Amino acid sequence: MPFILENLNVYQKAVAFADRISGLTESFPKGKDYLADQLNRASLSIPANIAEGNGRFLPKDRRNFFVIARGSAQECLSLLEVAKRRNLITEEEHAELVEDLEIIVKMISGLIRRENEKK
Repeated sequence: MPFILENLNVYQKAVAFADRISGLTESFPKGKDYLADQLNRASLSIPANIAEGNGRFLPKDRRNFFVIARGSAQECLSLLEVAKRRNLITEEEHAELVEDLEIIVKMISGLIRRENEKK
């Protein structure tokens, strides 16, 4: 029986984003491990915190994890900018990933708004 979480569109998009980042950073050259590691950690934090928040019972707890997930998405934005400036990703890859992040952030903001309404 699948977890209800797996039906959340935002969770699916966040997992797909983290998977894409993981594949992308595999091609980063030696010496850029710090950037690959931080980008992977931040991208994995998005679906992980959505999952953990979804597993909480209290709206305040759920909201807190969703806020962390949104913060991790914002962190990815700055890391992608550095990767682009270092020519580790193309302009096109950067634009696509930023577009994905914008969608994910809007969806997470919707989760946060919903939890705020439960107060």
